[in-house]
Amino acid sequence: MMPVKFSLILPLILVGVTITSEAQPSSFPIICSDAATFTRNSTYQTNLNTLLSQLSSSSASSVNGFYASSSGSESDVVYGLYLCFGDISTDICQNCVTNATKDIVGQCPIGKEAMLWYDNCFLRYSSQRIVSILALNPAFFMWNTQNVTDMERFNELLAKTMGEIANEAANAPSGAKKFAVKETNFGFHKLYTLSQCTPDLSAANCYECLQSAISNIPSCCSGKQGARILSPSCNIQYELYPFYNETGFSREIYPNYNSTVVPGGLVFPPPPPVPGSITRPEEGKGGKKTQIKVIASTSAAIVVLMLFSSSIYTIWRRKILQNEDKEISQEVQLLDLGIGRIGSDPLSKITREEEMAMNSQDFPMIPFNIIYEATKHFSDEAKLGEGGFGPVYKGTLEDGKEVAVKRLSATSGQGLQEFMNEVTLIARLQHRNLVRLLGCCLEKTEKLLIYEYMPNKSLDFFIFDSNMGLHLDWQRRLGIINGVAKGLLYLHEDSRLRIIHRDLKASNVLLDYEMNPKISDFGMARIFQGNDNNSTNRIVGTYGYMSPEYAMEGFFSVKSDIFSFGVLLLEMISGKRSSRFYISEEGESLITYAWKLWSKGDGLELMDPSLVNSSVAAEVLKCIHIGLLCVQDDPAERPTVSSVVVMLGSDTITLPQPRQPAFSIGQFVARSAPSSSPKICSVNQVTLSNVSPR
Repeated sequence: MMPVKFSLILPLILVGVTITSEAQPSSFPIICSDAATFTRNSTYQTNLNTLLSQLSSSSASSVNGFYASSSGSESDVVYGLYLCFGDISTDICQNCVTNATKDIVGQCPIGKEAMLWYDNCFLRYSSQRIVSILALNPAFFMWNTQNVTDMERFNELLAKTMGEIANEAANAPSGAKKFAVKETNFGFHKLYTLSQCTPDLSAANCYECLQSAISNIPSCCSGKQGARILSPSCNIQYELYPFYNETGFSREIYPNYNSTVVPGGLVFPPPPPVPGSITRPEEGKGGKKTQIKVIASTSAAIVVLMLFSSSIYTIWRRKILQNEDKEISQEVQLLDLGIGRIGSDPLSKITREEEMAMNSQDFPMIPFNIIYEATKHFSDEAKLGEGGFGPVYKGTLEDGKEVAVKRLSATSGQGLQEFMNEVTLIARLQHRNLVRLLGCCLEKTEKLLIYEYMPNKSLDFFIFDSNMGLHLDWQRRLGIINGVAKGLLYLHEDSRLRIIHRDLKASNVLLDYEMNPKISDFGMARIFQGNDNNSTNRIVGTYGYMSPEYAMEGFFSVKSDIFSFGVLLLEMISGKRSSRFYISEEGESLITYAWKLWSKGDGLELMDPSLVNSSVAAEVLKCIHIGLLCVQDDPAERPTVSSVVVMLGSDTITLPQPRQPAFSIGQFVARSAPSSSPKICSVNQVTLSNVSPR
């Protein structure tokens, strides 16, 4: 195909370019060929009109927002296509294509080849075959005028994410939209990305086109918060705000954007005129008086500009100093909390490099006023619950993002240590089954932790309530069991920092919109290496979930978490709380009761009655078996979490036989409490409170 020279038509005054007075609102450039033209009222024009009519009418029934056709034959044939962007509805697509087919004729009255981009669609026609042929040029760039603060980290994340969605779009099924979007966490923000190809391209050509567009980002848009790159065969876009729509509404307009078109042969828009610039008068139309006026006006403008610049600089400098003071204050508070001295704790084993990373700006420090407004001034209406750390509030940020805010209570001695643990541990843990810590705040004597919000509260809200339990059938519970096990596997074996949670229980398993489990509350967690057995005089956790060696002697290890997981597993099957099971007349704990039923072959009697219709008997019995293995008295006889994951996922593996439990902590508590009083006691900083889920 011979190269074609194009002219660019933009709603700007450009030298040597035709200007239209009726630009489509929020439109992109229209590119017309200079070299290839046709004669008015010719056969080619007739064929072109027929083609545009076909494209316009087909938009009402297009399934994937794409249509290609041709009109005429031999030297007068016209090929055309349109592509509607993947996040818009059929109605918006039809309206956009209809407008484009009308406008392109007026903008390119005699060009044999033309391309037009609007916010929601792209239209193209040519005298050469264009369907299923990769076209990378010309390319149109737009970029957000706002800059990112951490360019290196942003560029690294952007390259990774754009590569992923380019691969996803390219490998879409035949006939489907070659379209992909993704949102990725970038500090306290989210990076939203989009990629799309015309569906007529092969997977290889689509990927090549998208990679070509991605490779242009550094040269056109490096360090910018957002950009959009359009070419005839594909387009990409990214922003730090949600710009695409999955509900079929029109995409946003792009204010405060600059734009240009490449490569050679295309006209670049000139820079906008400087505000206050003076136009030089023509000779003979003012003489010396005019020159004096010009000089005086110029001098006055310069003086005003200098004063204005001075004021702006003063305000800017004052703000910088305030920010520096705030950062110093936050740094001092972190040091006061002991974050700068973490390595002194022999159990934490945090290296100096990790300590320095924690004190870097990678971890978001969120201003207090943002959280204060988001939680409606920490109102009772926004309060979700309260624990040993302090109250927890629901907050809604200005962009609509929902968060959960833990506020350190001024009277909580335990909460200060929890705060240290949360900031230093969970901030560096990333897994789909662990709740995400989005940031923290250290201002105005406040210590706040900001998490992702879990709309479906916590697991105990469902499994211990006969009515709510109906929402969790057996398959959902089995999915939650597997999710918790995988989260624990990450903590014990896969994360850079190997963690013992020490307080795994139903109220610390939160559920997202799709009921996926996420382990939370790392305030009592400890870092370990290898198969360390550690001891402590400060026993923390929840009776009913504690392993015997930890509750009685203060010894804890990864097997302590396995014990807690086993209790949780039995609770999910039975719908009964382990910590309150001792109220039964026999004085049995949930563990001993489960053993008695399972050893007699009556294990299914342990099952929550609400699960009868949805359960698979073999799966339930296997889970009871695994639960009993996890709660063995001897830690050495409990399986590792990796073994638990394998057991849960296999239908053929032979499970070892568990031993009869000698006693349990639930039974121990029952014996040490007066039988006449149902009051639950708390000793040695062990929590028995039921915190409202977040």
